[in-house]
Amino acid sequence: MAIQLSKGQRIDLTKNDPSLQKIMIGLGWDVKSFDGGQDFDLDASVFLLNEAGQCRNELDFIFYNNLQSSDGSVKHLGDNRTGEGDGDDEQITIDLARVPQDVHRIAITVTIHDAELRNQNFGQIANAFARLVNQDNDNEVLRFDLGEDFSIETAVVFCELYRHGTDWKFNAVGSGYQGGLAALVQAYGLSV
Repeated sequence: MAIQLSKGQRIDLTKNDPSLQKIMIGLGWDVKSFDGGQDFDLDASVFLLNEAGQCRNELDFIFYNNLQSSDGSVKHLGDNRTGEGDGDDEQITIDLARVPQDVHRIAITVTIHDAELRNQNFGQIANAFARLVNQDNDNEVLRFDLGEDFSIETAVVFCELYRHGTDWKFNAVGSGYQGGLAALVQAYGLSV
């Protein structure tokens, strides 16, 4: 049975299960019944961060136009443009053993494509979640339901994986930002 986390909770991953190496982060959401005249297109992105919380270079930004980290440790499994249906809307795989030693955090984010232009925000999104699955046995290890405490945000850091000594931990972040993907890219030290 998966561990259910609340916003701000952290959990040891590899300390509790040293065999945990290949994981999948499943991200999901639903659009509230709302007719704004345009479809919602939410996009998952991953930022590989150094000790200072910054990307080492542009290749540390994994998203729909760069589906894999240069070392192959992180892979985005593709863009779902509608978010329709049950289960994961987008998925990220991570091989923890292959993540470079100078990557200390892995931030997993979701943004709304063209949110300002379409007058959309996370206040119009429901049932957002992140879940972590052990790929070796397909067991769901943990789940974080974000809740609906967003209103004007157009980008959300769903969760982070981070190093603690030789172990990896999971942080249920759930923090929203205005300014969409550009705000996150800049926050993590890259140019728009």
